[in-house]
Amino acid sequence: MTSLPGIFAAQDAAIAWNEMERTGWWQDMATCQQDPVYHAEGDVATHTRMVVDELRNLPTWQGLTEADRGVLLLAALLHDVGKPATTVTDDAGRITSPGHSRRGAILARQLLYESGVPFAVREAVCALIRWHQRPFWVLESASPERAVITIAQTCRCDYLAVLAEADARGRVSPTLDNALLHIALFAETAKDAVCYAAPYPFASDHSRFLYFRTPDRAPDYAAYDDTAGEIVLMSGLPGAGKDTLVQKEWAHLPVVSLDALRIEHKIAHGGNQHAVISAARELARTYLRRGEPFVWNATSINREQRDPVIALAAEYRYRVRVVYVEAAWHVQQKRNKNRAAPVPDAAIMRMMARWEPPDETEAHTVERWFTG
Repeated sequence: MTSLPGIFAAQDAAIAWNEMERTGWWQDMATCQQDPVYHAEGDVATHTRMVVDELRNLPTWQGLTEADRGVLLLAALLHDVGKPATTVTDDAGRITSPGHSRRGAILARQLLYESGVPFAVREAVCALIRWHQRPFWVLESASPERAVITIAQTCRCDYLAVLAEADARGRVSPTLDNALLHIALFAETAKDAVCYAAPYPFASDHSRFLYFRTPDRAPDYAAYDDTAGEIVLMSGLPGAGKDTLVQKEWAHLPVVSLDALRIEHKIAHGGNQHAVISAARELARTYLRRGEPFVWNATSINREQRDPVIALAAEYRYRVRVVYVEAAWHVQQKRNKNRAAPVPDAAIMRMMARWEPPDETEAHTVERWFTG
């Protein structure tokens, strides 16, 4: 079995490693070396095979449901897929891969999306990849409690501990005992914070929203809801169906559309977007000052793009409703090409290289619509 959907569906079947080795992403890992102090086994692909084998030998993995075993197996297979793009050798000759967890989650998302893996499975896998290093270091965080509560919004901490154990055992390193101790302490921290197997139970969505926007706020603080309006912030790749959904569900609301502003200002998708963003923010402020609900319609493909809009809304005490829209890869491609002004393929690939769907750490509510 070599296809990613097939591996998820038949998680106990043998993986055809000789076929896997012909894929581009595996070849990249096979030529990516690691720090011999922590990875004396050698390249990333060798480490990955060892992690998969160790995962399958863990009684905790064997006792899970088929679907959960499949999620963890895909996460183990792809957990270091971001290393080839981030690996550097420092001045002292040490090999490091800074940011490979986040980069790996984005690369895995693209691979799984194009392979047709269902959204819920895909995002569970990507969350495990995004956080797979944190159990080893969470106690060194400024606030371990906040760290595990943040992780638990998108990733089950108990399953993350399983992946981390397989990662620790699937290498040649003198630090195994220390790594296992840190994983155990991570698990205890998550249990103490009441988020080991589920997200933290905030008093309300507004309490959760303010917690993630306010340093040092206690998670059990029940915030008074003083919101005075609502913004509907659209998010999704071009061709996902955002415009159609806005026309269907929110035709009664004013819309700040970045595509419309690009046409008005005669600016292409690949051009300098400063004038478009400035015009959009000024139009948004008009509605915010009035206390009028409105729609912000743009790709808003990652947190960096969404956060300035959310911060602006929060400044005016607006509730934030993020609506994420997705269509299957082949549907998205067809729709985009049928648009009056298709987004160039190169621009879409650049978006996918930064693609991070919204989660509940960002907004009061996150809705997910699947349009084909």
